[in-house]
Amino acid sequence: MDKRRVAETILNLVGGADNVKEVTHCFTRLRFVLKDERIPKDEEVSRAEGVISVVRAGGQYQVVCGTKVQGIYQELEDILREKRSGGGAPSGAVPTSPRRPIGDLILQKVAEIFTPLIPAIAASGLIKGLLTATRLLLERYGIDLAATDTYVILNAASQVIFYFMPIFLAMTCAKAFRCNRVMAMVVGASLVYPQMDALIQNTEQVTTIFGLPVLKNAWQIGSSAKVFSYTESVIPIILAILCMAVLERWLTRVIPEIVRLIAVPGLELLGILPLTLVVLGPVGIYVGNGIQHLYDTMMGFSTVLGGALVGGLWGVCVIFGAHRALLPIGLNDVAVNGRQNLLAFAGAANFAQGGAALGVCLKTGNRELRQIAASAALTASVVGVTEPAIYGCNLRLKKPMVCAVICGAVGGAVMGIGNVYGDAFANNGVLTVFTYAAYGMTRFAFYLAGIGAAFFGAAALTYLVGFEELPASDREQNGE
Repeated sequence: MDKRRVAETILNLVGGADNVKEVTHCFTRLRFVLKDERIPKDEEVSRAEGVISVVRAGGQYQVVCGTKVQGIYQELEDILREKRSGGGAPSGAVPTSPRRPIGDLILQKVAEIFTPLIPAIAASGLIKGLLTATRLLLERYGIDLAATDTYVILNAASQVIFYFMPIFLAMTCAKAFRCNRVMAMVVGASLVYPQMDALIQNTEQVTTIFGLPVLKNAWQIGSSAKVFSYTESVIPIILAILCMAVLERWLTRVIPEIVRLIAVPGLELLGILPLTLVVLGPVGIYVGNGIQHLYDTMMGFSTVLGGALVGGLWGVCVIFGAHRALLPIGLNDVAVNGRQNLLAFAGAANFAQGGAALGVCLKTGNRELRQIAASAALTASVVGVTEPAIYGCNLRLKKPMVCAVICGAVGGAVMGIGNVYGDAFANNGVLTVFTYAAYGMTRFAFYLAGIGAAFFGAAALTYLVGFEELPASDREQNGE
């Protein structure tokens, strides 16, 4: 596959460089923000070489390219840079698209904020899982791995993305809200600076900034107390950078250009930091606690039902890109409780998609479809990336998708029965299963039972139920 040619074809089909406001990518998709979404024809784009499917969701035009997406994206970036640095006037006026619904805009911004962090989060989860597995194995031989320097260093590396989450989120928020990224990171770093963190956690001492009270607090979580802290927090920095973007635009308009370089960043820091410590940060903390309380209440009502809902519907959310909107819940769970079960239940959905793809691989009589299904099953079950399975075979064949939803719900319910938790936020696949061994072998056994029920159940059910094979012409048109 010539990735340059594929990138050029996709760019032409979505309306050319003049129609592209922005393009990013995740594990399997090119995510375009277009000036006019009426220009691309979905059928034409989906038939292009290297394209698996097309999704319109969250205010984005998403082109699913599978595991080759990063290479295609790099070529696409080069092409866009070349075209936009050519200095020529646009070839023609692009019609203004209708105002985007607020829900789509929110989903788009959530995706822009959290998607760039996924590789680092996945890597951290992998390291955490391997450390847990090794520690448990060596404990049987009387070796305390946790006391070694290697364990301490690698464990610290696996925690960095979470401990300094406000800094990383500040960077991605600044890109999403179109403001100064370095100044945003300064705001995020200010919240987790050791001296600041100690000041915030000292609830016995009154702290003020410009005479305004810096809010502090502590609350009960079960039998333990949790002290107000911005380390590992999610929502406070998002609110802070959103307001910073508004302030920065206003300052840029009113401050003379001759002093703008120094005055704008200086004044926005002097304005946003007090606003964050006095208002936005506490609001964000309490909003996060409220969301966490609702999630804990649902799980407290029935972890079986909660596991079944997440395990069954996660794959459906992936189709629309809406699963990104749920990521803050899991990240907030880690920040507040030091553990999470959202991605455990989502893991049931991932393995179910892989199992359904395996069922297609075993059932189909077509060699090309078998190759696609086998590759998709491996990708979903090993690294937890399900788009190739969903778009490559399950959703297109319909019945395998239904089988995956059913068995994902069953697997999630099994995990709910065992009250499964993980000590890290990790994309679910074979490589990260030991993330769920941290809270005891009984919970780990239920996790393994859940992914087993999801994977093998979906494979068997897909094989038994069967599906209608794609016509040969359709397979050829879709580059299979």
